Amino acid sequence: MTVTASISTTAVVGSGYMGGGIAQVLALGGHPVRLADIDGQTAERARIRLIRQAEDFEARGLMPLGAADTIGKNLSAAGSIEDAVAGADYIAEAAPETLTVKLDTLQRISQSARTDAIIGTNTSAISIGELARAVVNPERFLGVHWMNPAPFIPGVELIPGPSTAPEAIDVAEALIVKSGKIPARVADTPGFVANRLQFALYKEAMRIVEEGTATPAQIDAVVSNSFGFRLALFGPFAIGDMAGLDVYEAAYGTLETAYGDRFSPPESLTRIIKNGDLGLKSGRGILDIDAAKTEALLAYRDHAYARLSQLRAELGKAPGL
Repeated sequence: MTVTASISTTAVVGSGYMGGGIAQVLALGGHPVRLADIDGQTAERARIRLIRQAEDFEARGLMPLGAADTIGKNLSAAGSIEDAVAGADYIAEAAPETLTVKLDTLQRISQSARTDAIIGTNTSAISIGELARAVVNPERFLGVHWMNPAPFIPGVELIPGPSTAPEAIDVAEALIVKSGKIPARVADTPGFVANRLQFALYKEAMRIVEEGTATPAQIDAVVSNSFGFRLALFGPFAIGDMAGLDVYEAAYGTLETAYGDRFSPPESLTRIIKNGDLGLKSGRGILDIDAAKTEALLAYRDHAYARLSQLRAELGKAPGL
């Protein structure tokens, strides 16, 4: 089976916070978007809300001038799911994160869409392979996991299922890039990458609260002003390579003594260190960073951290926190 080679017209099924944000991004990118929900009235109310919201974003400088007008011209409400997806090149499914609801929605979508239309589910954690069983021609189906709020968070995970055609991933990736987002292809495992990491952090944070080590507010202050601050600009492996992997191994040793095996150093980390690869200080670490660019990388890091500090000072403290 072949999939569409390019995407022009789109549909978004589910007009809530996530689906609405996805619809705004696609419409702002110049794609006609048919919006669907449980009925036509709900979809029409969402269409009006999204345009008004875009007007507010534009007025506050969060979207470019003319954004609301572009979104208004490209966004329309459909009377039903079937009407929305008929003729669309790409369909974004953004139904509630409940397996039965998603399966039913995907079945309706795939039965009414063109056979070559690409279908992307916005699931946060449900297996793409599990959802694919509801899709006619699963070769055109994949996970396209947007982050909340969709208009402003750049990252989008692309997750192929066991039957997803390579062409479907390529075309979906091109759409994400054209929409101004940054895609990352990851494997179909529970939680994928973003939520697996996010929820691991949340669980450890809750454990610290339960132990009485710190309050939730204190933990938020520590994270947002320390390693969380760095994570706004670099991923964990880049940060580790810059810090020194031997430093990480030593820290794991201390944590393992205190908390047991769950904090033992990863075997792959130990193996890399035994090979003499300690990160930037030795010329090689987890990432294949060009040694000739080390000085430029560190200069960029320092400049970026300083600019981020300035931005946070300008923004001030978040209301209510």
